[in-house]
Amino acid sequence: MALAPTGNRKTDRPPSPTPPCGFLSSTLGKKTVMAVSGLIMLGYLVAHVAGNLKVFFGPEEFNEYAHWLRVMGAPLLHHEWALWIVRIVLLAAVGAHAVSAYQLSRRDIKARPTAYVHRRRRASYATRTMRWGGIILALFIVWHILDLTTGTVHTGGFEEGKPYQNVVDTFSTWYGNVIYIVAMLAVGLHVRHGFWSAAQTLGVGNARRERLLRSLANGLAAALTAGFVSVPVAVMTGVVS
Repeated sequence: MALAPTGNRKTDRPPSPTPPCGFLSSTLGKKTVMAVSGLIMLGYLVAHVAGNLKVFFGPEEFNEYAHWLRVMGAPLLHHEWALWIVRIVLLAAVGAHAVSAYQLSRRDIKARPTAYVHRRRRASYATRTMRWGGIILALFIVWHILDLTTGTVHTGGFEEGKPYQNVVDTFSTWYGNVIYIVAMLAVGLHVRHGFWSAAQTLGVGNARRERLLRSLANGLAAALTAGFVSVPVAVMTGVVS
């Protein structure tokens, strides 16, 4: 006679599938975080270059613009509240972008531990330098804050409340120009590739729109790079002094 099944015996039902990871933990989720955070930073860059170009209208207008940044939102918001909100959002976007990029990079390395024997020839220069470009920009942000926000590494005597003079001081040194221009070239390459990649990740891009999106990415990258670089060039040439 067959023995009756014990209470400890497992049923014959199929094993439950491994619970799927959350969206933000997936590759697509991390790419989406990179796309959204990248667009936030892109919006900041557009506003920032527009503000920087006010330097061509003289010290009074440029300093007034810098003062407005600290009082925007008044009287609803207190002094510098809106500016700090912008800073916190931007810092969160930079952090999310950097962490997602690192995690995707590690995931890519684990997926193919053996390096390719032949690199893909069609990969653009911007694509192949995105990681190094990100590192360059991270280091530049630290230097830029210490130079023109806190004045810690500023040369020529940092003057609180006089951003026009501080900008002129920075770009009156050869190394200030080199650091800034190299970083802005990295910005251009990063935007050129990142804008197109973000469109693909968010489902905006398709075969019909590819040429338009690439043109927009190239045009936006060129405009931002030219706008940012024009300031140190203007100081070097005496247009802004």
